[in-house]
Amino acid sequence: MTDLSQPTSPGNHAIEARNITRQYVNGTFTALDDITVTLRENEIISFIGPSGCGKTTMLRLIAGLELPTRGRLSSFGEPIRGPGPDRGMIFQAYTSFPWLSAKKNIEYGMKVVGIPKAEREQKAAAMLKLVHLEEFENSYPHSLSGGMKQRVAIGRTLAQNPRILLMDEPFGALDAQVRWEMQEMMIEVIEGEKKTVIAVTHDIEEAIYLADRIIFFSRQPGRIKANIPLEFKNGRRFPRKEELFEQPGYIEMERRLFAMMREEITGTTV
Repeated sequence: MTDLSQPTSPGNHAIEARNITRQYVNGTFTALDDITVTLRENEIISFIGPSGCGKTTMLRLIAGLELPTRGRLSSFGEPIRGPGPDRGMIFQAYTSFPWLSAKKNIEYGMKVVGIPKAEREQKAAAMLKLVHLEEFENSYPHSLSGGMKQRVAIGRTLAQNPRILLMDEPFGALDAQVRWEMQEMMIEVIEGEKKTVIAVTHDIEEAIYLADRIIFFSRQPGRIKANIPLEFKNGRRFPRKEELFEQPGYIEMERRLFAMMREEITGTTV
């Protein structure tokens, strides 16, 4: 288990967002309103909140897929003006190329940027091992399960060696057992690769398990309702999910987040 309890200096900010507002339809619809948040290097943050709260929009802004209407957004001190090699994104939809094997899928991005064949084959083999697919390197997507396809997508993104990993509901289309396995695998991967991570999820249990800190978004317009360090974890990440459930403070945190979600969805408090 990794200890993240030591304070991090402001100079180690991986992402810094200042007064971010995102509007659409000529300013008549505000998806995000005055968002200010920082993400430390090697930290894992979960964005959660009700549907339509702007958490995926915020992730897309950080990825550089959209630009804010107002505010400043930077990655390791450099302004974000579009996608960049420092940020890699994993989507809910499986993005494997059906005509390529698992290994060739992972190699694809490296091939595009001109990495020599021997180097990319070596890196792809390492990524297949990391995501537990070394026995399926020659398999094509049609013969892989949903979880396996998502492992290929994760391996392909990690092969680009981004400093920041952005995940938009990456396990949302998987059944409960596979989600559990993938969540544990992601902790293993993040620990091994030392990545900074932002994960968007609707799953409160998943958010608590993966994250060091949770950002809870309110409904439209999206604002930060709460910025919650998961202090009960004492800076630790757990390779087995059941270890989390044994921690004093877990049930209280889960209840707190469910109550916040209920308040946002129904307008009532418990």
